Amino acid sequence: MGDTQETRPPGRRRQSFGPPSDLTAAPGYGARRLYQAYLAAWNRHVDSLLTGPQFAVLSAIRAYPQADQSSLASAVALDTSTMADVCRRMEKRGLIDRHESPHDARAKVLTLTDDGARALTDVNRRARALDAALLEGCPPEHRETIAGLLNDIGAHWESVAERREL
Repeated sequence: MGDTQETRPPGRRRQSFGPPSDLTAAPGYGARRLYQAYLAAWNRHVDSLLTGPQFAVLSAIRAYPQADQSSLASAVALDTSTMADVCRRMEKRGLIDRHESPHDARAKVLTLTDDGARALTDVNRRARALDAALLEGCPPEHRETIAGLLNDIGAHWESVAERREL
């Protein structure tokens, strides 16, 4: 085959457009941009194999030893089916163990494996460095407040999603 030909008329360059003002005024557009940028930064600077949700689950397992999978799902803002999928993948990678709860055979108790604990320690160091880089343009005395506001907004948006009607 060979080289591909440009289909634009000679002398015409591809134009670069900024987002329309109705998009930049929409909080969802800003949230999506933040999330896309965060995912790109996570993949480049933290870990391209361990996802943010997997990291959150490992962190929750460490914080709440012997907790069941469903309880931890709400702690890391994952629905139960996504949580089950995340846990299956991490179990296959040898990062966690899942076993029946002694109190409820339907519940799966999660524990970190030695490999999971090592991965969490290693990734946590890089994740905290990413956090610092993401907030470096903000005054240090406001960084904790900003993180809190983002979490408050997330909680509010979750409640809006649960409404039957707006």
